Amino acid sequence: MSFFISDAWAEGSGIAGAGGFESLIFPIGLVAILYFFMIRPQVKRQKEHKALVTGLQKGDEAQSMGGIMGKIVDVSDNFVKLEVADNVVITVRRSSIESVLPKGSLKEI
Repeated sequence: MSFFISDAWAEGSGIAGAGGFESLIFPIGLVAILYFFMIRPQVKRQKEHKALVTGLQKGDEAQSMGGIMGKIVDVSDNFVKLEVADNVVITVRRSSIESVLPKGSLKEI
């Protein structure tokens, strides 16, 4: 009575029937590639940024993630005060400091 559907005969040695380690090689390879190309570099950047943030000192010239550049006037546990112009001081989060500029960079601008 199966006019439109043909009978299917399964064999024991196909891809679906492969067992053990052979069927796990591709997913393990994908996880390894994901780790080395995405996770590991991100963790490295996070460690570098944490070291930069903990090393902030008064007198350093820094740039925030918003692009604001200034001289660090005061450093507290969570916040940094940047002097962006004469007698203009703003407060930003310490973690929002993107980079520390070389001394004298602000005078060149």
